[in-house]
Amino acid sequence: MQPARTDIALRARPCSGTGQGAAARVSIVIPTQRRPSGLARAVRSAFRQSGVRLAELELVIVDNDETPSAEPLARALAAEAPFHLVYVHEPAPGVSNARNAALAVATGGLIAFLDDDEEAFPGWLAALLRTQARFEADVVFGPVRGRAPERVGDHRLYLERFFSREGPSEEGLIAHYYGCGDSLLRRAALPHPGRPFAEGRNRTGGEDDLLFAAMKRAGARFAWAPDALVYEDPTPERLTLGYALARAFAYGQGPTRACVTGRRDVAGVAYWMSVGLGQALVFGPIAAGKWLTRAPDRALALDRAVRGLGKTFWWGPFCRDFYGAPAPRPRSGPRAATAGGSPAGALAGIHGR
Repeated sequence: MQPARTDIALRARPCSGTGQGAAARVSIVIPTQRRPSGLARAVRSAFRQSGVRLAELELVIVDNDETPSAEPLARALAAEAPFHLVYVHEPAPGVSNARNAALAVATGGLIAFLDDDEEAFPGWLAALLRTQARFEADVVFGPVRGRAPERVGDHRLYLERFFSREGPSEEGLIAHYYGCGDSLLRRAALPHPGRPFAEGRNRTGGEDDLLFAAMKRAGARFAWAPDALVYEDPTPERLTLGYALARAFAYGQGPTRACVTGRRDVAGVAYWMSVGLGQALVFGPIAAGKWLTRAPDRALALDRAVRGLGKTFWWGPFCRDFYGAPAPRPRSGPRAATAGGSPAGALAGIHGR
């Protein structure tokens, strides 16, 4: 049974967008779950955007904690906001639930996604919008630069690269897609404007891969904006080789799992499993040799082998949950929340100055 969406004691109102009833042109969406410092950094970077008309923007914060733990911070940030800010509490755990809850209340025809461990460069949104307009793209992606503190000694360069996204040096159309963080989507191009992210991927992730794969089959246009830079600051528990390799295995599973979601592409499954097996057989011995010699790039070789194994072992018991974990709680448990009637969760429209 899904947890009830709750009224968090902020005045609910119909989501009419920025200004006096006008819909926003662009909705910036930041899903979050118990990362207050990262959320504050991400939100303030959205406030600092340049080269865009602030009156055409809105920011949607989706709190995916069981309790509305991000509400006090959202209230405080609203006092700094140069445009409309909406807070949604979506207690049903899962990354798809959070993203879908945001789209249920966002009013923009264009949706920009920023994660709660990312910090956008001041010209980030302007670059995404410029590329979208120039190429009439349905989805635009930008580069991500991972940052790890100096105290992360072992495999620091690998971890920064793992949490980074690189692409062409020139702006233009691309044939493939990336993840949802640091992207701009045209709502009209989504297969389902309100709930496009598959709920079956709530805990494992890969919901964005499924969406973009479906859009690609439908003929969507993808583009790359090299100036739409964001920095990613992973939390300490993610800056480990074990976590990165577990995620690499899950990323490897993506193309094979996509072949059995919504349609049964047996040939596709066989193809990706064979590719993965070959990848593991090639890079496994290379990684072993590099590990024995303590080569500086040994983690990168192991990453390639692990991704190959993911393509090969993609089903049930090999799928790991990365999202939707409950918060640590005292033995007595939290105070029960009061159920509310908002279709998008506990919704508050908070106007900045």
